[in-house]
Amino acid sequence: MISEKLAKAREYEKQTGKKISKDSRPKFHLTPYVGWMNDPNGLSFYNGEYHMFYQYNPYSTVWDSMHWGHAVSRDLLSWEYLPAALAPDSFYDSFGCFSGSASELPDGRQLLLYTGVRKDDNGEEFQTQCIAVGDGIDYNKINTNPVIDEKMLPQGTSRSNFRDPKIWKEEDGIYRCVAGTCDESKKGTILLFKSSDGFKWEFESVLIENDGTFGQMWECPDYFTLDGKQVLIVSPQDMMPKDFEYHNGNGTLCLIGSFDEKTKKFTYEHSQSVDYGIDFYAPQTVTASDGRKIMIGWMQNWDTCSLIDRKDMTWFGQMTLPREISIKDGRLIQQPIRELLAKRSNQVEYKNVIVNDVLVLDGISGRTVDLEITLRPKELDNIFHKFEIKFAQNDKYWTSLSFRPKESILKIDRKFSGSRRAYIHQRRCLVSSMNNELKLRIIIDRFSVEVFINDGKQVMTATILTDTAADRISFYADGEAVIDITKYDLFAGE
Repeated sequence: MISEKLAKAREYEKQTGKKISKDSRPKFHLTPYVGWMNDPNGLSFYNGEYHMFYQYNPYSTVWDSMHWGHAVSRDLLSWEYLPAALAPDSFYDSFGCFSGSASELPDGRQLLLYTGVRKDDNGEEFQTQCIAVGDGIDYNKINTNPVIDEKMLPQGTSRSNFRDPKIWKEEDGIYRCVAGTCDESKKGTILLFKSSDGFKWEFESVLIENDGTFGQMWECPDYFTLDGKQVLIVSPQDMMPKDFEYHNGNGTLCLIGSFDEKTKKFTYEHSQSVDYGIDFYAPQTVTASDGRKIMIGWMQNWDTCSLIDRKDMTWFGQMTLPREISIKDGRLIQQPIRELLAKRSNQVEYKNVIVNDVLVLDGISGRTVDLEITLRPKELDNIFHKFEIKFAQNDKYWTSLSFRPKESILKIDRKFSGSRRAYIHQRRCLVSSMNNELKLRIIIDRFSVEVFINDGKQVMTATILTDTAADRISFYADGEAVIDITKYDLFAGE
């Protein structure tokens, strides 16, 4: 039997969701049923479908009263909304059901492990880890919650900053999870816990401690094995930039290394930003039914949320395109999920096009498109100064992607996209050209762009609010550049 608070949320989203036009949403990026969305939660493959839960406030387009929204998909591109899964209706989560993850129990039920937040009479927060079990639609919180609380924390770690458990099941049947916390100076720490049955948990080790190199509190950890390496992805708060890395302040960090079975500690060997654009945070991964590792993040930036005028919006927040991830030469590689290829239609292709001024090509336009571009100089001894692509463009607005080969800098810029406030408009990243060529795959879905650079060695993501009628795409070069370009419309067979 569901609680009164959950029933109220389900009825509200059902009635309000009917009023939201499909044309107001992206084509293939998940948005909240209604209201506000942030972190992906419980990304999992269960009963033949991918389940995505998410931080959710159905009643408003601002963060408040955290519930868990719920949607399912067979291909991670076309989503069906299910009723809200969790509401803050118990004493241990009365201030919110915060982020968490999902696994499957031996009896076939789905287990959700999430952070419950409550406040005492003095306003102090207590963050504990809690469980709900269900059938893929309805979930019941167990009567022994919370299952991991402050009594299990190592000395010196914070009980008010202890959240975002990511669970997995080992081959021997043991469940493990990682969760983020911090010390008194707010330096992030990742803790490792284990359970024989998924319900009774014990502390196992401090997996890794932040030495101050990577910001402060580490949120939303995800820990997994990939291509023979151990990978830890976290979202640090207040991280200082280093050269062209970590420019988001609240961004996402990938650490690649190894795990010591004796000490139960992780040591990293390589570090990098996960996304070099503006809008990416708190990703989760799932192992696909065919073994691929797939990652989805929240396509937003905390520092811009409060500056966007949302008074006329019925929803706010999107998830990124699902990305297949791998490790190559000590680096995280990200590629658009291959299922997107089946959604292409209306191919338009040009080869060896010389760009030396503003150029518009017949058939190259749209706001739900997949562009493959190879860029190179016309003459190696006379390299162009700048190349630029403008999209989501009309006579007044546009967003641009520009490349300066002499500095090897690629920049995304949305300052002319129609924003009225001085929120984050630009990001730059240092890229390498391969044989004097730069390869770009640019995927636009109405209110966002994701740029995959040199076969996924880097990605830049940004949301855009420009009216979808602005669908022009143009090219420009200062000097002489040559491009090969293939454009596809998305979504075929809708």
